[in-house]
Amino acid sequence: MNEMERLLALKAALKAKAQGITAKESATTDEINAVLAEIQAVNAKIDVQKQVDVMDSEELKAAAEAKKAVNEPLWAQPKDHTKVLWKNNSEFLTAVFNASKQGVAPDPRLLMQNAASGMGESVPSDGGFLVGEDFAKELLQRTYETGILASKCRKIPISPTSNSLEANGIDETSRANGSRWGGIQSYWENEADALIGSKPKFNKVGLKLKKLTGLCYATDELLQDSTALESIIGQAFAEEFGFRMDDVIMNGLGAGQPLGYMKSGALVTVAKEAGQANGSIVTQNVLNMWARCWGRSRQNAVWLINQDVEPQLSQMTITVGTGGIPVYMPAGGVSGAQYSTLFGRPVIPVEQANTVGSLGDISLVDLSQYLLIDKGGLNAASSIHVRFLYDESVFRFIYRVDGQPIWKSTLQPFKGSNTLSPFVTLAAR
Repeated sequence: MNEMERLLALKAALKAKAQGITAKESATTDEINAVLAEIQAVNAKIDVQKQVDVMDSEELKAAAEAKKAVNEPLWAQPKDHTKVLWKNNSEFLTAVFNASKQGVAPDPRLLMQNAASGMGESVPSDGGFLVGEDFAKELLQRTYETGILASKCRKIPISPTSNSLEANGIDETSRANGSRWGGIQSYWENEADALIGSKPKFNKVGLKLKKLTGLCYATDELLQDSTALESIIGQAFAEEFGFRMDDVIMNGLGAGQPLGYMKSGALVTVAKEAGQANGSIVTQNVLNMWARCWGRSRQNAVWLINQDVEPQLSQMTITVGTGGIPVYMPAGGVSGAQYSTLFGRPVIPVEQANTVGSLGDISLVDLSQYLLIDKGGLNAASSIHVRFLYDESVFRFIYRVDGQPIWKSTLQPFKGSNTLSPFVTLAAR
């Protein structure tokens, strides 16, 4: 019996011992931890022995070099991030599952990561693997596809050496003379008059990365079913991250998470009409909201509503003589549009909007005036040892992101008594 066979036999015996311990009702945490430590130590020795066996086998090395020369695999080029390491998500997850089997060497693509200075998830003997970059990028891309609001925001990736962004913004709260661009003003002068100077005023838009996380346990049985992997791991987490991003863009508190436009100083809240019934939305409400939307934002603005609002929108008309004209155009039908429209702008139902009658049940927003930053996309990793005795692998996803409206406050127009904003909502009724 060679050294590898001895180690594999020892590992099999330890696995049987672990199963015996977990089967006992009186098993203690110390007993379980002790056998786990023994298994991890044997795993580490097996990994070292594998490397020794490979180095001692010149034939294997020559065969590997010949294969590489004839048909260069994608995983042999780790520094070329334009190449795809994994054909799909399930291929990666299946490789993680196979790595936990006795006597099976991990797929080389799982090892193509920088090792940590101490114990880390990229070390196979510690039971962890960093998820392929292509997998992480695909998941994040699907997050933005399934998220309705995040894809409409102004998004800026930040550098690898930074965790925050400070940008100069124009401190403009009024369009009155002497206030445009925070202080710029021009003058009509006579010949030889002394010129009068002015200058803009700036403020800081400061963003610092926050952390959105997800954790998934997958049984070994599930990991053998590639169809289920694609459906559950990929779609579920993409939709969950998309949902949470949309929710925080609208309702985020700004502490430990991005600041939503509903909580910002730039929000315009349009009052209800005198005598308006509770829980109602009337034509004058949307007319007033349209009037408070900053003119330059109207070409990008969308209406965000709770679906409870739709029956009332369908009945809205503007009285003309003894009749009326509709202000709401349903989707499909004659229009052939994907979304219904109100004043020519899309009406998009979102789950994050409050129910009818509450603040935020209908909003008119220009999300190009909302700034998002992120760093390096989605960070994903997995471990086969965290839940080893339960035949489960663990997949972890972390997305570092922050966001807030570019506007700090509403804007007083040059002429007119009502403030304007790219973010307009209706007060509670």
